[in-house]
Amino acid sequence: MEDLNNFFKPKSVVVIGASRNPNKVGHVLLRNLIDGGFKGKIFAVNKNAEKILNYKSYKSVLSINDKIDLAIIAIPSQFVLQVVKECNKKNIKDLLIITAGFSEVGNAELENELKKYIIDNKIRMVGPNCLGVLDPKNKMDSLFLPRHRLKRPDKGGISFVCQSGAVGSTILDLAAERGHGFSKFVSYGNATSLDESDIIEYLGEDDDTKVICLYVEAVKNGKKFMKVVKEVSKKKPVIAIKGGITEEGAKATLSHTGSLAGSAEVYFGVFKQVGIIHAKTLNDMLNFASIFEKSIKPKGNKVFVITNGGGYGIITTDNIVSNKNLAMAKLGNETIKNLRKNLSNLTNVRNPLDLAGDATTNTYDEALNYCINDKNVDIVLLIVLYQTPLITTDIVDVIIEYYDMKKKPIVVVSTGGEFTETLSRSLEENGILTFTFPEDAVKSVSALVEYYIK
Repeated sequence: MEDLNNFFKPKSVVVIGASRNPNKVGHVLLRNLIDGGFKGKIFAVNKNAEKILNYKSYKSVLSINDKIDLAIIAIPSQFVLQVVKECNKKNIKDLLIITAGFSEVGNAELENELKKYIIDNKIRMVGPNCLGVLDPKNKMDSLFLPRHRLKRPDKGGISFVCQSGAVGSTILDLAAERGHGFSKFVSYGNATSLDESDIIEYLGEDDDTKVICLYVEAVKNGKKFMKVVKEVSKKKPVIAIKGGITEEGAKATLSHTGSLAGSAEVYFGVFKQVGIIHAKTLNDMLNFASIFEKSIKPKGNKVFVITNGGGYGIITTDNIVSNKNLAMAKLGNETIKNLRKNLSNLTNVRNPLDLAGDATTNTYDEALNYCINDKNVDIVLLIVLYQTPLITTDIVDVIIEYYDMKKKPIVVVSTGGEFTETLSRSLEENGILTFTFPEDAVKSVSALVEYYIK
């Protein structure tokens, strides 16, 4: 396994191509390291500057006397190889090359020359043509997009390996907005040296990573990929979305990262064979990752639905029944007896359990108490429409109480505007995954069951 620690927690970093111009990538890279709170030493290289952002600027990496763990390179492509040679002379063996202009634009010769030198000199390289690397826990921010334009997620258990910088950046921004926590993010671009398999293998041994997400357009070494992912997926979930599944998309892949996409059917077959959970959309991928990060392991596939909206219960039931991984739970006789005793006479005790529009916080408390303790129930899907007048805001505390018992996975669905969003955020801040729509909740629960219940 490749030792990739220097990409995520280096003690010293040099930005080669640092710039005084705030609009230049080299300026943004240096500023992000500083503003991100990087704790190690930072060096800047720009032969035409004396100082950049109050850091001394060196004419060359060879002018720096200190040991350097990681070099971030953001210079025109025609100068990259020469700078790589200087880094090697300086004994810098870990390189992050942001620069584009290689095989993705038809310049395969230059990329092959770079690749040969990298291999011959046993250098590890992420890129070229990539967005960078992010590790919130270790305060390593080498993304070239400004922090005021792209929010960074807080530390958490999701790691994202992404071939596309554009896909990666939007997911990071959305994840930060939704409050999802990330362990690591890697945009690997053309995968000239380190590829998705190397990174996934490293993340498989990373204690901070609970679930791995992958956006892939093409895999260059299929056998290596299958071997690595098959082993990693036994230890933690691997969720993947495949770009370039149509003929037109495959053609676009070639001009994006210089890779041949290959048959979508082959990829989907491989995903199934090696234990990858296939996400069809980016939204699904993020939802699946979140439920794996936040939920406990289910003991089975039987779902019980509690709702105060009949229509929502019906939609949820339809989605569960039509899902091959899930089944509707049937309550035990003792649970039915207790619910009939404690709930309104008008309540039909079945699955879904419709508490109706006059449901109270106490009603939900009673329902959760008996259902969470029923051995016939593996997962509780809780629908709470906060708009109804008898639901008080302390229902959030009730849900948190049962969630903290860690008896069974509890997933919440709430749809609405500002008031609903406020309460949903309260749940999310306490580690409880909430969904806006039941369809997304059911798909995510299905992914959970697919992985844990073989």
